[in-house]
Amino acid sequence: MASLFPVGHIYDLVVADDGRQRAFVCLAALLIAFLAIRTSARMTRRFSWWPGGVETSGGVHLHHFVWGIFLMLGSGFLGIGLHLQDPWAGIDAAVFGVGAGFTLDEFALWTRLEDVYWREEGRSSLEAVAVVATVGALVVIGVRPFELDDPGSAIAVSAAIGLSLLLAAVAILKGRIMLGAIGLFVTPVSLLGAVRLARPGSPWARRRYASGSEKLTRAERRFDDPDAPGARLTRRLMDAVGGRPSETP
Repeated sequence: MASLFPVGHIYDLVVADDGRQRAFVCLAALLIAFLAIRTSARMTRRFSWWPGGVETSGGVHLHHFVWGIFLMLGSGFLGIGLHLQDPWAGIDAAVFGVGAGFTLDEFALWTRLEDVYWREEGRSSLEAVAVVATVGALVVIGVRPFELDDPGSAIAVSAAIGLSLLLAAVAILKGRIMLGAIGLFVTPVSLLGAVRLARPGSPWARRRYASGSEKLTRAERRFDDPDAPGARLTRRLMDAVGGRPSETP
Protein backbone atom coordinates (compact mmCIF):
# COMPACT_ATOMS: atom_id res chain seq x y z
CA MET A 1 0.00 0.00 0.00
CA ALA A 2 2.86 2.40 0.82
CA SER A 3 4.30 1.83 -2.64
CA LEU A 4 0.98 2.78 -4.24
CA PHE A 5 0.54 5.94 -2.15
CA PRO A 6 4.09 7.12 -1.20
CA VAL A 7 2.87 10.26 0.59
CA GLY A 8 5.82 10.37 2.95
CA HIS A 9 8.34 10.00 0.15
CA ILE A 10 6.65 12.70 -1.94
CA TYR A 11 6.64 15.07 1.05
CA ASP A 12 10.34 14.46 1.72
CA LEU A 13 11.19 14.91 -1.95
CA VAL A 14 9.06 17.93 -2.80
CA VAL A 15 8.57 19.84 0.45
CA ALA A 16 11.02 18.88 3.18
CA ASP A 17 14.20 18.89 1.11
CA ASP A 18 13.56 22.41 -0.16
CA GLY A 19 12.59 24.04 3.14
CA ARG A 20 8.96 24.72 2.33
CA GLN A 21 7.56 22.93 5.37
CA ARG A 22 6.03 26.08 6.85
CA ALA A 23 4.21 26.89 3.62
CA PHE A 24 2.90 23.32 3.57
CA VAL A 25 1.73 23.55 7.19
CA CYS A 26 0.03 26.89 6.50
CA LEU A 27 -1.77 25.53 3.43
CA ALA A 28 -2.84 22.33 5.19
CA ALA A 29 -4.14 24.32 8.19
CA LEU A 30 -6.05 26.65 5.85
CA LEU A 31 -7.83 23.79 4.10
CA ILE A 32 -8.59 21.90 7.32
CA ALA A 33 -9.91 25.05 9.02
CA PHE A 34 -12.06 25.93 6.00
CA LEU A 35 -13.58 22.44 5.83
CA ALA A 36 -14.14 22.37 9.59
CA ILE A 37 -15.83 25.78 9.82
CA ARG A 38 -17.90 25.17 6.68
CA THR A 39 -19.05 21.83 8.13
CA SER A 40 -19.93 23.54 11.39
CA ALA A 41 -21.94 26.19 9.52
CA ARG A 42 -23.82 23.48 7.62
CA MET A 43 -24.58 21.68 10.88
CA THR A 44 -25.86 24.93 12.41
CA ARG A 45 -28.06 25.43 9.37
CA ARG A 46 -29.55 21.96 9.69
CA PHE A 47 -29.69 21.31 13.44
CA SER A 48 -30.85 23.83 16.03
CA TRP A 49 -28.84 22.11 18.79
CA TRP A 50 -25.50 22.58 17.04
CA PRO A 51 -23.45 25.42 18.63
CA GLY A 52 -23.28 28.07 15.92
CA GLY A 53 -21.85 31.57 15.69
CA VAL A 54 -21.28 33.92 18.60
CA GLU A 55 -23.94 36.58 19.16
CA THR A 56 -23.76 39.15 21.94
CA SER A 57 -26.64 40.20 24.15
CA GLY A 58 -26.82 43.41 22.13
CA GLY A 59 -27.49 41.47 18.93
CA VAL A 60 -24.01 41.78 17.43
CA HIS A 61 -23.16 38.67 15.43
CA LEU A 62 -19.45 37.92 15.47
CA HIS A 63 -18.88 36.04 12.23
CA HIS A 64 -16.01 33.59 12.16
CA PHE A 65 -14.00 35.77 9.77
CA VAL A 66 -13.55 38.15 12.74
CA TRP A 67 -11.71 35.42 14.64
CA GLY A 68 -9.80 34.65 11.46
CA ILE A 69 -8.58 38.24 11.17
CA PHE A 70 -7.40 38.25 14.79
CA LEU A 71 -5.57 34.95 14.28
CA MET A 72 -3.83 36.24 11.15
CA LEU A 73 -2.90 39.54 12.80
CA GLY A 74 -1.50 37.85 15.90
CA SER A 75 0.45 35.15 14.07
CA GLY A 76 1.62 37.65 11.46
CA PHE A 77 3.04 40.04 14.05
CA LEU A 78 4.74 37.16 15.86
CA GLY A 79 6.21 35.84 12.63
CA ILE A 80 7.54 39.27 11.65
CA GLY A 81 8.68 40.49 15.05
CA LEU A 82 10.28 37.32 16.39
CA HIS A 83 12.89 34.99 14.93
CA LEU A 84 10.88 31.86 15.56
CA GLN A 85 12.46 28.45 15.21
CA ASP A 86 10.77 25.11 14.86
CA PRO A 87 8.47 23.92 16.27
CA TRP A 88 7.20 27.42 17.11
CA ALA A 89 7.58 28.66 13.54
CA GLY A 90 5.47 25.75 12.32
CA ILE A 91 2.84 26.41 14.98
CA ASP A 92 2.73 30.08 13.99
CA ALA A 93 2.29 29.09 10.33
CA ALA A 94 -0.54 26.75 11.31
CA VAL A 95 -2.30 29.49 13.29
CA PHE A 96 -2.01 31.85 10.33
CA GLY A 97 -3.45 29.15 8.05
CA VAL A 98 -6.40 28.59 10.40
CA GLY A 99 -7.11 32.32 10.43
CA ALA A 100 -6.92 32.45 6.64
CA GLY A 101 -9.31 29.51 6.36
CA PHE A 102 -11.85 31.18 8.67
CA THR A 103 -11.56 34.49 6.82
CA LEU A 104 -11.77 33.12 3.27
CA ASP A 105 -14.83 31.06 4.16
CA GLU A 106 -16.69 34.38 4.46
CA PHE A 107 -14.97 36.07 1.52
CA ALA A 108 -18.36 36.88 -0.04
CA LEU A 109 -19.53 38.59 3.15
CA TRP A 110 -16.58 40.93 3.63
CA THR A 111 -16.40 41.85 -0.05
CA ARG A 112 -20.13 42.60 -0.36
CA LEU A 113 -20.68 43.90 3.20
CA GLU A 114 -23.81 41.76 3.32
CA ASP A 115 -24.53 38.35 4.81
CA VAL A 116 -24.81 36.28 1.64
CA TYR A 117 -23.28 33.13 3.14
CA TRP A 118 -26.13 30.85 2.01
CA ARG A 119 -27.06 32.76 -1.12
CA GLU A 120 -25.86 32.25 -4.65
CA GLU A 121 -23.40 35.13 -4.24
CA GLY A 122 -21.85 33.24 -1.33
CA ARG A 123 -20.32 30.77 -3.76
CA SER A 124 -17.57 33.31 -4.40
CA SER A 125 -16.14 32.26 -1.01
CA LEU A 126 -15.64 28.73 -2.35
CA GLU A 127 -14.02 30.12 -5.49
CA ALA A 128 -11.68 32.28 -3.39
CA VAL A 129 -10.60 29.28 -1.32
CA ALA A 130 -10.00 27.27 -4.49
CA VAL A 131 -7.82 30.02 -6.00
CA VAL A 132 -5.79 30.55 -2.82
CA ALA A 133 -5.36 26.80 -2.28
CA THR A 134 -4.19 26.30 -5.86
CA VAL A 135 -1.67 29.14 -5.68
CA GLY A 136 -0.54 27.88 -2.28
CA ALA A 137 -0.01 24.39 -3.68
CA LEU A 138 2.12 25.82 -6.49
CA VAL A 139 4.26 27.61 -3.90
CA VAL A 140 4.59 24.46 -1.80
CA ILE A 141 5.77 22.32 -4.72
CA GLY A 142 8.30 24.99 -5.66
CA VAL A 143 6.86 26.64 -8.78
CA ARG A 144 8.09 30.23 -8.92
CA PRO A 145 6.27 33.12 -10.61
CA PHE A 146 7.97 34.49 -13.74
CA GLU A 147 10.56 31.71 -13.62
CA LEU A 148 12.76 31.66 -16.73
CA ASP A 149 14.80 28.59 -17.65
CA ASP A 150 17.36 30.62 -19.62
CA PRO A 151 17.31 34.27 -18.58
CA GLY A 152 18.84 36.54 -21.17
CA SER A 153 19.14 40.30 -21.35
CA ALA A 154 17.27 42.63 -19.02
CA ILE A 155 14.99 43.68 -21.90
CA ALA A 156 14.08 40.09 -22.73
CA VAL A 157 13.42 39.25 -19.09
CA SER A 158 11.30 42.38 -18.60
CA ALA A 159 9.34 41.62 -21.77
CA ALA A 160 8.69 38.05 -20.62
CA ILE A 161 7.50 39.20 -17.19
CA GLY A 162 5.36 41.95 -18.75
CA LEU A 163 3.75 39.47 -21.14
CA SER A 164 3.03 37.07 -18.30
CA LEU A 165 1.42 39.85 -16.24
CA LEU A 166 -0.59 41.08 -19.22
CA LEU A 167 -1.98 37.63 -20.03
CA ALA A 168 -2.83 37.01 -16.37
CA ALA A 169 -4.58 40.39 -16.15
CA VAL A 170 -6.65 39.69 -19.28
CA ALA A 171 -7.64 36.28 -17.93
CA ILE A 172 -8.71 37.80 -14.61
CA LEU A 173 -10.65 40.60 -16.36
CA LYS A 174 -12.46 37.91 -18.31
CA GLY A 175 -13.55 36.32 -15.05
CA ARG A 176 -11.08 33.44 -15.45
CA ILE A 177 -9.54 34.14 -12.05
CA MET A 178 -8.22 30.65 -11.45
CA LEU A 179 -6.48 30.52 -14.82
CA GLY A 180 -5.07 34.01 -14.30
CA ALA A 181 -3.71 33.17 -10.85
CA ILE A 182 -2.09 29.96 -12.03
CA GLY A 183 -0.82 31.82 -15.09
CA LEU A 184 1.39 33.99 -12.87
CA PHE A 185 3.36 30.81 -12.27
CA VAL A 186 2.73 28.99 -15.56
CA THR A 187 2.31 31.48 -18.42
CA PRO A 188 0.58 29.12 -20.92
CA VAL A 189 -2.29 28.74 -18.45
CA SER A 190 -2.97 32.50 -18.43
CA LEU A 191 -2.76 32.45 -22.22
CA LEU A 192 -5.54 29.86 -22.21
CA GLY A 193 -7.65 32.09 -19.97
CA ALA A 194 -6.91 35.18 -22.08
CA VAL A 195 -8.10 33.66 -25.37
CA ARG A 196 -11.19 31.92 -24.02
CA LEU A 197 -14.69 33.32 -23.73
CA ALA A 198 -15.24 35.79 -20.90
CA ARG A 199 -17.81 35.25 -18.17
CA PRO A 200 -20.97 37.34 -18.73
CA GLY A 201 -20.59 39.49 -15.61
CA SER A 202 -16.86 40.06 -15.93
CA PRO A 203 -15.36 43.52 -16.62
CA TRP A 204 -14.20 42.31 -20.04
CA ALA A 205 -17.68 41.16 -21.06
CA ARG A 206 -19.32 44.36 -19.81
CA ARG A 207 -16.96 46.51 -21.85
CA ARG A 208 -16.44 44.43 -24.98
CA TYR A 209 -19.51 42.23 -25.43
CA ALA A 210 -22.38 44.31 -26.79
CA SER A 211 -25.90 43.55 -25.60
CA GLY A 212 -27.40 40.85 -27.79
CA SER A 213 -24.08 40.04 -29.49
CA GLU A 214 -23.15 36.52 -30.43
CA LYS A 215 -20.29 36.40 -27.91
CA LEU A 216 -22.49 37.55 -25.04
CA THR A 217 -25.14 35.01 -26.00
CA ARG A 218 -22.54 32.23 -26.09
CA ALA A 219 -21.12 33.36 -22.75
CA GLU A 220 -24.54 33.38 -21.09
CA ARG A 221 -25.33 29.97 -22.53
CA ARG A 222 -22.07 28.54 -21.25
CA PHE A 223 -21.91 30.11 -17.80
CA ASP A 224 -25.47 31.06 -16.82
CA ASP A 225 -27.36 28.06 -18.17
CA PRO A 226 -27.79 25.71 -15.18
CA ASP A 227 -28.27 22.77 -17.54
CA ALA A 228 -24.91 23.21 -19.29
CA PRO A 229 -22.67 20.19 -18.56
CA GLY A 230 -19.86 22.27 -17.05
CA ALA A 231 -22.27 24.29 -14.90
CA ARG A 232 -23.95 21.15 -13.56
CA LEU A 233 -20.62 19.60 -12.58
CA THR A 234 -19.41 22.80 -10.91
CA ARG A 235 -22.68 23.24 -9.04
CA ARG A 236 -22.64 19.68 -7.74
CA LEU A 237 -19.07 20.03 -6.57
CA MET A 238 -19.79 23.33 -4.80
CA ASP A 239 -22.94 21.89 -3.22
CA ALA A 240 -20.94 18.92 -1.93
CA VAL A 241 -18.24 21.12 -0.40
CA GLY A 242 -20.10 24.26 0.64
CA GLY A 243 -23.77 23.33 0.83
CA ARG A 244 -26.68 24.24 -1.39
CA PRO A 245 -27.50 27.98 -1.50
CA SER A 246 -30.88 29.44 -0.67
CA GLU A 247 -32.43 32.90 -0.71
CA THR A 248 -32.39 33.20 3.06
CA PRO A 249 -29.36 32.65 5.27
